[in-house]
Amino acid sequence: MKKILIWTVVNTCRMLVSTTFIFSGLVKLIDPYGTAYKLEDYAVALRATSLIVQPMPLVASVILALAEFCFGVYLFFGIRRRLTTRAIVAMLLVFTPLTLWLAVTDAVADCGCFGDALKLTNWQTFAKDALLLAMAVLLCWTRRHQTRLISVSAQWLISLYSIVFGTVLAMTCIAVEPVVDFRPFFVGQDIAKAMQWPEDPNEQPEILDFTIDPIPELPTNEPVDIDCLLADTGYVFLLIAPHIEFASDGQMDVINALSDFASANGHRFICLTASTVPQINRWQALTGAEYDFAFTDELTLKTIVRSNPGLVILHHGVIVDKSSDLMMSNILEKTADFSRYYGAEPKPTPHSETFLALLMAYVLPQALFTIIDRLVAALKWWWHRRKSKKRR
Repeated sequence: MKKILIWTVVNTCRMLVSTTFIFSGLVKLIDPYGTAYKLEDYAVALRATSLIVQPMPLVASVILALAEFCFGVYLFFGIRRRLTTRAIVAMLLVFTPLTLWLAVTDAVADCGCFGDALKLTNWQTFAKDALLLAMAVLLCWTRRHQTRLISVSAQWLISLYSIVFGTVLAMTCIAVEPVVDFRPFFVGQDIAKAMQWPEDPNEQPEILDFTIDPIPELPTNEPVDIDCLLADTGYVFLLIAPHIEFASDGQMDVINALSDFASANGHRFICLTASTVPQINRWQALTGAEYDFAFTDELTLKTIVRSNPGLVILHHGVIVDKSSDLMMSNILEKTADFSRYYGAEPKPTPHSETFLALLMAYVLPQALFTIIDRLVAALKWWWHRRKSKKRR
């Protein structure tokens, strides 16, 4: 009875820790730039901005996410139990004091441990990490009670698929935007409605501090006003460039072609940036940009689109499409039959459906590997038992 109780407690803790690490790692892999921005916030709060050398925050975010995801998977399957439990304890020994410091000082509003998928207060985050640390220490001392779900000879297959899956997912989301958009600026979002204050005074609007300010030093054909843009009955093309001085110029021909299309068809095309006027002037000189520019908060721009630059298309204040710089050519191709693609307001895909589909892309192959491994193990056991009976 005692052994059963110990086994139940140990493996329950194991499932809780592993699923938390898998979920935390997965949402970070879906949005590597979001984690990179959060690491930059930590560096600013710790007064260590000298350590921020691009692209190190992005590289560090991918490594951190991949480590969380893979160690969570290893713990779940019982792979290299000593190494896995010690690595998880080591990570939590870093996370827990850090989250305690955040809870006490409130130096960073959100720890970012679950990205934009799940928001926790700093004290909730500390409590979560403290509990995980206690369970991880228990697992480190009771690793022999953790039941393996895969044989030792097949561990490499689970490990390899986890690493490849996580790496491909992160690289894809860096190139073409997060495949699951947990941010408030998702396709199908009505920005005007999301900016309205709810009736409950304890709640906040989904979108805060989204402003578009004209730049007096730059000439503009029409007034740049957020209310007018959100009420525009046509289409509004927003080129998003938080730091235009660092923006990729690889798609300049595509951007200029989209600007020409918008101008020819009576649509607005505006570049939103947080850069200075001299930096904007330099961009205009280098690219021949003839579209309007306006100021928007840097953090808001980084939330809207992760790439620099990116593109968002609005219709009646609703986001009908958004793209990273690498995928803008797809939007340019759609201009040949614009009304067909953007004639109706899109219905946002529920996060649960997309997240579940992504999870199945990982779970189904791993489940197949596990079933085959267990069948092989069962056949070996049956064969050895049969041989031993014959010898008798």
